[in-house]
Amino acid sequence: MPSKRSGGSRPQRRDPAATRRKLLTAARREFARNGLAGARVDEISARAGVNKQLVYHYFGDKDALYLAVLEWVYEEIREQERKLNLEGLAPQEAIGRLIEASFDHLAAHPDFIVLLNDENRGGARHVRGSRRLEAMHSPLVKMVSKILNEGVRAGIFRKGVNPVHLYISIAGLSYFYFSNTPTLSAIFGKDLSSPAARRDRRRHVVDLVLQSLRP
Repeated sequence: MPSKRSGGSRPQRRDPAATRRKLLTAARREFARNGLAGARVDEISARAGVNKQLVYHYFGDKDALYLAVLEWVYEEIREQERKLNLEGLAPQEAIGRLIEASFDHLAAHPDFIVLLNDENRGGARHVRGSRRLEAMHSPLVKMVSKILNEGVRAGIFRKGVNPVHLYISIAGLSYFYFSNTPTLSAIFGKDLSSPAARRDRRRHVVDLVLQSLRP
């Protein structure tokens, strides 16, 4: 008589981390395409290839999943900035590298702009309620402040530059370019999405910011 185990298949073990990752990846695409209001949990679960109930099991509801996606895209930027090891560089080089990294990240992740535009339309309701996002940005501000102070001591940066405003300016100079590329290209009659145009813009932003920091 054959063993009960022969010819049978073992039940697959659930991998919570892999399932969460599949759901986050699918949700990121769905939210970037349709925004929070238009995104459907059915579509997210179908894209992830998992049961719809697992969305609620792992995240609670659609809003919580949306926040998890926002935290993920912000963490990508913070992780990239940490890898730059800016504190080991000369002040001017450190700021230049930070600008380039911010620009390059937006170029490589157009969905980040779409997701942030959607969250801003909603009044930043989800971001405002995230302690994790606040904790992410605090070390960044301290790092920029330290670089500025080192530049002042070296006589290459002027005094009184606010690190938060500086970072907002760095982000804004690149963010506006990418979020408005279609309209800017139409207005100026030039394809600003081309590699050459992006290289020119990148150099310009670095030069503009560094010039503004000089004594």
